[in-house]
Amino acid sequence: MRVFLIVLDSLGIGAASDAALFGDAGSDTLKAVSASTFFSAPNMIEMGLGNIDRVDYLPKATAPTASYARLTPVSPNKDTTSGHWEIAGVIAEKFPTYPDGFPEKIISEFRAVTGRGVLCNKPYSGTEVIKVYGDEHLATGALIVYTSQDSVFQIAAHESIVPPDELYRYCAAARKILTGKHSVARIIARPFAGTSGAYYRTENRRDFSLAPPSHTLLDRLAAAGKDVIAVGKINDIFAGRGITRSVHAASNAEGIAATLSLADEDFDGLCFVNLVDFDMLYGHRNDRDGYARAIAEFDSALPHLTKKLRPSDALILTADHGCDPSTPSTDHSREDVFALMYGKAFGKPSNLHTLKGFFNIGKAVARLFGIALG
Repeated sequence: MRVFLIVLDSLGIGAASDAALFGDAGSDTLKAVSASTFFSAPNMIEMGLGNIDRVDYLPKATAPTASYARLTPVSPNKDTTSGHWEIAGVIAEKFPTYPDGFPEKIISEFRAVTGRGVLCNKPYSGTEVIKVYGDEHLATGALIVYTSQDSVFQIAAHESIVPPDELYRYCAAARKILTGKHSVARIIARPFAGTSGAYYRTENRRDFSLAPPSHTLLDRLAAAGKDVIAVGKINDIFAGRGITRSVHAASNAEGIAATLSLADEDFDGLCFVNLVDFDMLYGHRNDRDGYARAIAEFDSALPHLTKKLRPSDALILTADHGCDPSTPSTDHSREDVFALMYGKAFGKPSNLHTLKGFFNIGKAVARLFGIALG
C-alpha cells in the first residue's frame, strides 16, 4: 500500500476556538485567499473542501469524492513543527518564544562559537530584516539573528559573505546552544543574495528542528519495515527521525514534481510531502493573490496525481496551521485545518465533521497499515 500525505503549509480554514489567546481571533486563511480573483480549486472542491463544517464560502460538492473533516489543534503552539508532529501523533509542549529578543547569554555563546557579531536580535519580518540590516551585514560580516511570534531562531546571511554550508554549521551550533528552557522549535538558515535595495532570500533555506519527544507515526512505520519517504522540509521537521528516504524540494513546484515522480515508483509505505511556498512566499508576506495562484497551481496538478494512484493507494490533503494573508500580522495564525481523504481504502466518502486533534490523520494512516499509534 502507498499513502500520499500532502501538507499545504499554512492553509488553515478558520480561527480555532482558542485563537483569541494567540491574538488570532477572526483569522481564516482559506476564506481570505478564496476572495482573490486568482483563486481556483475545482478539484479540491469536488473532493469536499466546501462541504467541511463552517466552510460556507465555497461551493459544496453534491457527491464529494473524498471523506472530509475539520480538525482542531491540540498542541499549545501555532507553528510548523507542532502542526506536523501533531499530524504524526505527538503533542508538543509549549515552545519558548522571544518577543524581546534572545537573552544576552545565548547571543554571547553564539558569537563565541561562530566568531561573528550579531545584528538585530528581535522579532522581524524575514523580508524586512534583510532590507534593514543587509548593508551592515555586508560591511561587517555580522550575522542577522531574528525571531517571530513563533519559536524560531533565524539566521540570515548573504551567500557571498557566508556560503550556505557555513551558515548551516552556524545553525547546527545554535541548535546545541538552544537547549533546556531555551529549546526553540526550529533554528532556520535564511540565506539571501542581491545588492543593496534589492536583496532577496534564496531557496537554500534549511530548518534545524528539535527531535520529537516520543515515537511518531514515521518511527512506527519505519520500525514495521515500511518505506517513509520525506519530500521537502519533512526531513528537517522530524530531525531525520523515522525517515527511510529524503527527497529535496525547495518550492511547491519541486515538491509537486517529486510527488508525481514518486507516484510512478513501487514502494510500500508513506510519502509525506510539505509544500512550503503557501506559507513562506505568500502567507508571511501577506500576498493574498500569490497564495491564491499557488492554490490554483496545486489544484491543477491534483488530477495528474490521482490518475497515478493505484486501487490500494490513499491520498490525504491537510495543513499544519494558518497564516492569514489578509490580517496586519505576517506571522502564523491559530486555525483549524482541513482533511481530505481520497481513495477506496477509506471506504465510501463521508462527512467526518469536526474532530479534535490533527493526530486523527496519523491514526487514519496507522489503521491503513495495521499499526498502533499512541
